[in-house]
Amino acid sequence: MPPGETMDVEEQVECLNRALRLQHRSVLLYSLTAGSVIGLEYQAHAAKMREHSLSELEDATRLVEKITALGGEPTVEVAPMEFWGDPAKALDKLIECEDEALDALQAAIEPTGREAASEAVEHRLEPMIMRKQEQVEYLLRTSGPRSGHRRRHPGADGRARRRP
Repeated sequence: MPPGETMDVEEQVECLNRALRLQHRSVLLYSLTAGSVIGLEYQAHAAKMREHSLSELEDATRLVEKITALGGEPTVEVAPMEFWGDPAKALDKLIECEDEALDALQAAIEPTGREAASEAVEHRLEPMIMRKQEQVEYLLRTSGPRSGHRRRHPGADGRARRRP
């Protein structure tokens, strides 16, 4: 296979671990948000946040599986995070953190190459990206017009991009 079409395994593991440390944070942030939001306007969303936390945990497990299948060692590091007692601030920060995680998952597709093993990694990451993007859209709807966040939208290649 020509260069560039084979997977750069070392770079792939690095990218997956970068995404995994953010994924660890996502699990915790959704759980923290679900358990701490107060006020009638946010209580209805607590159950949805718990669901998102469980989905994030499943995706973290899938990333660990891919890293170990490639012969790598999954990170136990968690990206830095904080607790925000104000529900509006918590949602805003969660959106920012999820945007960062989406970018890391997207970047992990780049070193996959074109061989069968690399296609398997790419096809594992795409549903994660799509699910996480749907969660961000939910958060944006929940946060309402007061949020200063810009929506992402799919580009011509179907991948999420920030709207200018």
